[in-house]
Amino acid sequence: MRRKEKSVQDRKLIDNIIHASDVCHLSCCMDEQPYLIPISFGYDGAAIYIHTAPEGKKISIFEQNPRVCLSFVSYAKLQTNDEQPCNWSFSFSSVIAEGEIKEISSSKGKTKALNHIMTHYSGRSWGIPEKAISGTRVWKIILEHIGCKISPPSE
Repeated sequence: MRRKEKSVQDRKLIDNIIHASDVCHLSCCMDEQPYLIPISFGYDGAAIYIHTAPEGKKISIFEQNPRVCLSFVSYAKLQTNDEQPCNWSFSFSSVIAEGEIKEISSSKGKTKALNHIMTHYSGRSWGIPEKAISGTRVWKIILEHIGCKISPPSE
């Protein structure tokens, strides 16, 4: 990381940024062609959980290359400068993480993962209908490498 003074190692702060993010951007790659999508997610402190339709482009990519990269931004604000246009910037809190995506196939595992997603957005656990569980593919990404940067607002 070029700007070491903005780097954060505190895992509790990193977790707070992930929990405060509404959208995760997931990046994957197949045949040297990158693919980036915004997704909803759940987080348990060690892994990210996502769900997909039964088939589609990202599933084909996951099956060929399970390595993924994730981006979370929990705060971003434009910092302007009325005197110098080249001194504009952003204050932000962001996390970039890498890992390997694996499908969860058991009904119990899928229910638990879907509840992580629902809890992230609703703050509570849900009874997930079996029809929803059987018609949805659910995935787990264990976070292996995590980087975090915070650029506070300028004064």
